[in-house]
Amino acid sequence: MQFLKWIGIAVATLAALALIAGQFGLLAGTPPDGLGVHQGRLKPPSPNPNSVSSQALLWPDHPQREYAEIAPLALRGDGPASISTLQRLLQAEPGVTIADSRADYLYVRYTSRLMKFVDDVEFWFDPEHAVIQVRSSSRLGQSDFGVNRRRIETLRKRLAAS
Repeated sequence: MQFLKWIGIAVATLAALALIAGQFGLLAGTPPDGLGVHQGRLKPPSPNPNSVSSQALLWPDHPQREYAEIAPLALRGDGPASISTLQRLLQAEPGVTIADSRADYLYVRYTSRLMKFVDDVEFWFDPEHAVIQVRSSSRLGQSDFGVNRRRIETLRKRLAAS
C-alpha cells in the first residue's frame, strides 16, 4: 500500500512538472524548416502520426501517407477570397497566431491552452486544382490523437458555412 502511495506522489509530481514546463514554453518545440510552397507543394507530412496533409499522396513512399491524407478545402469564391475568409475565421479562435498571410498563402500557429504545445498549419491556394491545399502538423510528440484532423474538418465546416 505504501508503494502505491509513492507511485501516486511520483505521478502527481511529474504532471505538475510537465504543466510548469508548458507554461514556460518548454513544450512549444521549434518552428520547422521548409514551410511554405515549394514547386507547387507544401512540406510533406510528419514522419509520425501527428499531421495531416491534402498533398500526402504526392509522397508515395512516405511512412504516414495514408494516415495523413485529408481532402483539400473547397474554395469560397476565388483563391484570395478563400484565404481571406480563412484568416478571418482563424483570427477569432483562441490560441491562434497568424504567422504569415499573403493573397495565396496563410500560415498559422495553434498553441494549446494548458500545455502550450504548438501546431503549425498552412493553407495554400492551388490554382492548378482550384482548391486550398492544407497541412497541419504537431511540432512535438509521436501522436496528436487526431487533433490536427479534427481541427481541419471543423474548419472545413466553418468555411462552408461562411
